[in-house]
Amino acid sequence: MHEKHEKIVVGALETNCWVVPLDSEQPEAAVIDPGADAELIIDCLERRGLYPKYILLTHGHFDHIAALPALYRRYSGGGRSPQIAIGKDDLMYAGADSFDAHRASFAAAGSPYYIDQLWESMPNAEITLEDGGSIGIFTVLHLPGHTQGSVGFLDKKGKRLYAGDTLFRGGVGRTDLPGGDSGALRSSLERLFKLDGDIDVYPGHGSATTIAREASGLWL
Repeated sequence: MHEKHEKIVVGALETNCWVVPLDSEQPEAAVIDPGADAELIIDCLERRGLYPKYILLTHGHFDHIAALPALYRRYSGGGRSPQIAIGKDDLMYAGADSFDAHRASFAAAGSPYYIDQLWESMPNAEITLEDGGSIGIFTVLHLPGHTQGSVGFLDKKGKRLYAGDTLFRGGVGRTDLPGGDSGALRSSLERLFKLDGDIDVYPGHGSATTIAREASGLWL
């Protein structure tokens, strides 16, 4: 059986990468936000006998995407490859021409040269995600604010949301990088807080939470 998801904390910013089985009987998984440390992600997949059918990106920031080239190389070949998916308004962060978008984000954060040491050409995203669409077991929620193309992946049956950097336990993502918008983030949060309160939220950093806990405003 391949039911339970697994969290792998990767990179200097301790990004949560999620390996989520797509079917209890089939060895296929979604890898959400492979932000660094490709070897750790590959070890998890190999240990569990899973193939990454989808690589899903909640947004395009480098700390959520840096292991994408190595992961894609490892699992491409033999007539198949993982399908990479990202929100339509974050497409500039994927593909061979994405360096400038990533460098602009690093420049805004005050470290424009950091990416020069780490850069690998990014593979193209084959799937463009839009609000209300579906991929695997997930419904796509467009949640702009942290970036213009941020999305969440909602597993309605499993009552779980992979929220990226839109919503954390006791906090929200920053909006001061290119594409950030505090007003849009507020609207995205209002949308999330209308979901069922017992939905588990798995964020891009930190511990899991629930819609009810965050909607209560205990951390405000």
